[in-house]
Amino acid sequence: MKDRFRGFLPVIVDVETAGFNAATDALLELAVCPIILNEKGMMEPGEVTGVHIVPFEGANLDPKSLEFTGIDPYHPLRLAQAEDQALGQAFKPVRSALKASGCTRAVLVGHNAHFDLNFLNAAVERTGIKRNPFHPFSCFDTATLGGLAYGQTVLARACKEAGIDFDGHEAHSARYDTARTADLFCAIVNRWRELGGWPPAGEPA
Repeated sequence: MKDRFRGFLPVIVDVETAGFNAATDALLELAVCPIILNEKGMMEPGEVTGVHIVPFEGANLDPKSLEFTGIDPYHPLRLAQAEDQALGQAFKPVRSALKASGCTRAVLVGHNAHFDLNFLNAAVERTGIKRNPFHPFSCFDTATLGGLAYGQTVLARACKEAGIDFDGHEAHSARYDTARTADLFCAIVNRWRELGGWPPAGEPA
């Protein structure tokens, strides 16, 4: 893996939020999924880790966003954690995957990735976390890759074209969207390799 993306480890990330402004709106859910390179040189999703997050003090909660996601930020059954605790829990498997793969930095892979990266970076800054495993500005975007590979930029439609099951009732859960985005990313990268892309089919990664 360390030789495939110049030392970057792809880690799928999805966030659910209470708005569109990373500086002012609450981060409510975060899920991560490191990508694994199997013995045949093909990409596979690793385990998904998801956390629910208590809105930071003074956070804006846009009612329209909450209606869209269906999240009640203060529901007791959410078992939500403070941002610093939640980020620590989510970053732990990422750091373990970095060590196991020999990669030097995680690169965020998301559907419309800069949205997720902006909210992640804002939370890291608020909490003062010093060892952020993610690259601060580089990312891979499956909306762009989906448009290239399948002519579709919407996650559900790109998954359909790729033959990946997508349940619209489960969408807008960070864990579910992360899992489906991981499937899509692996499908595209593996298909590119099968077609003779880098590295050429039949050669080790």
